[in-house]
Amino acid sequence: MSLQPTLFLGHGNPLNALQQNPWTRAWSRLGRELPRPQAVLSVSAHWYVPDRAVTAAAQPRTIHDFRGFPPELYEVNYPAPGAPELARRIQNLLAPLTVASDESWGLDHGSWSVLCHLYPQADVPVLQLSIDAREPPRFHYDLGRRLAPLRGEGVLILGSGDVVHNLRLYGWESRPVEPYEWAVRFEAQVQEFLQAGQHDPLIDYGALGEDAWLSVPTPEHYLPLLYTMGAAGPEAAVSFPVAGIDGGSVSMLAVRFG
Repeated sequence: MSLQPTLFLGHGNPLNALQQNPWTRAWSRLGRELPRPQAVLSVSAHWYVPDRAVTAAAQPRTIHDFRGFPPELYEVNYPAPGAPELARRIQNLLAPLTVASDESWGLDHGSWSVLCHLYPQADVPVLQLSIDAREPPRFHYDLGRRLAPLRGEGVLILGSGDVVHNLRLYGWESRPVEPYEWAVRFEAQVQEFLQAGQHDPLIDYGALGEDAWLSVPTPEHYLPLLYTMGAAGPEAAVSFPVAGIDGGSVSMLAVRFG
């Protein structure tokens, strides 16, 4: 079985689930180009809780974890099967850390809004690993390292978030908004470190200064990148299937490792 790449996707606005635009067309292209996985393990910014858990339901529900969007977005159903046996495998890989089996969460929009373009038939099993909000960035990177054996078992490790995610400054109006200079600089800095295989500065991103503070005012959308970095390792080839800033302050950067 060939080694699966790891993939980080900037998921941006939930409406991307319904739209055909440069971002979503690139995701669809990735779904056709990537080696077809046996399953997807998604680490989504939207399961950021003070707990460690993995979804274990055979048929995870589609969660509409947002407000104020058009009715058709709440009607989206992504009926991918779960992977209870893989959940147990993940628990064993992460032992002696305790990782609970969760049958109530399902797939939040950080997962299904991109997977509906990657695998529109919903025929690849999907499960999610929570992001433990109590832990520092290095912990999340190290968890990614411990999950690396899954790549050789046909599992695509998917991180879904945004390298730059500042909703306070996001342009919600329909007119285009020029990217903030600090957002462009930080996205470019992340790309430079990734291409050089320099992971430590990206783990300790708070030391990168004002551009980082504005780009990552809260950690939940950035941390999924660390899981995919960790699972791939600093030696992995890196490419960027998507880049660019939406609404002035949300990065749509996609990173493929391997």
